[in-house]
Amino acid sequence: MYLFGASGHGKVIREILEAQGAVVEAFIDDNPAISQLDGLPVLHQADGLSPVIVSVGDNRIRKQIVGRLAGPFGTAIHPSAVVSPSAKIGEGTVVMPGAIVNAGAVIGKHCIVNTGASIDHECVLGDYCHVAPHASLCGQVHLGEGVLVGVGASIIPCVHVGDWAIVGAGSALICNLAAGTTAIGVPASILNH
Repeated sequence: MYLFGASGHGKVIREILEAQGAVVEAFIDDNPAISQLDGLPVLHQADGLSPVIVSVGDNRIRKQIVGRLAGPFGTAIHPSAVVSPSAKIGEGTVVMPGAIVNAGAVIGKHCIVNTGASIDHECVLGDYCHVAPHASLCGQVHLGEGVLVGVGASIIPCVHVGDWAIVGAGSALICNLAAGTTAIGVPASILNH
């Protein structure tokens, strides 16, 4: 297994993979000044290396890197995460320690379900989403592509969030949110740009 992104996020994913019993061979990174991370070599070319997980937290950058790679892509699910057998997890996705993914949830490709996050029944997450630590999605929430749900944020049942929208840290989203917008506060309101 290879991790594209030699950073703190990569260190966490390495530990998740090792807890699964997988072997991480090396990190890959575009920065030629980085030659090793936590005792592993950092390579600067990804050609022919697989499977890969893109270990970059920024949704847009993660999507750009995935577009450059041929795959196949791995998946990392920490043993302490609780994932329903009826949930579906897309390739390249990472489910961190203490996260919960409940019945019928569908998690897209290259998503991050971060530490202690809760994804309730029948939620749908588009590709490249990031549900930050301790954020909670109630049942039947739908997130479009690239949505960021900030640390400790909550979304009530049946809410739809458009592509590349942001729900700010600690916010409580109680209504649908249009694509490309940012909502903050309790209850959350749209942030004027």
